[in-house]
Amino acid sequence: MAERENRRGRREDREETPEFADRLVAINRVSKTVKGGKRFGFAALVVVGDQRGRVGFGKGKAKEVPEAIRKATEQAKRNMIRVPLRDGRTLHHDIEGRHGAGKVIMRTAVPGTGIIAGGPMRAVFEMLGVQDVVAKSQGSQNPYNMIRATLDGLKKESSPRSVAQRRGKKVADILPQTDKPAVEAAEA
Repeated sequence: MAERENRRGRREDREETPEFADRLVAINRVSKTVKGGKRFGFAALVVVGDQRGRVGFGKGKAKEVPEAIRKATEQAKRNMIRVPLRDGRTLHHDIEGRHGAGKVIMRTAVPGTGIIAGGPMRAVFEMLGVQDVVAKSQGSQNPYNMIRATLDGLKKESSPRSVAQRRGKKVADILPQTDKPAVEAAEA
């Protein structure tokens, strides 16, 4: 972090290049009725990611909206997970995630498909850096449960490299083989 002085001589902290991007998913206003009237509180749900395979979410509560967002962002940065991506743009395989009544299905997609996902799931994929994915949410429409179900599925994602390492084989032994002589014979 770099410290700079503004025109009034006050010091301000500012990051030169932000490491993480963040997306506000939902803000909930709650009220408590007291003797003098109503007291309002705010709950914020934020997704944070580096758009290169790391993502996390957090929730924060406060009397003011900016403070709730700040708390949620700090919690999201502490709870980040790393997800292996194929070619840095899509998932390695189709996965399903669950949390409570929320169920999400995520499928790989060819280049140019884009992010086909709704609301909170879209925010997770954008912050993760996924460019092509098809996703469907079934069950709960609660944004908290949808994000938790999405992250549950993403935690199950495994790359061919990690599978090969776990099984003590080479990556080429695990990936499906294309039959080159048959393809050449078919072309002739």
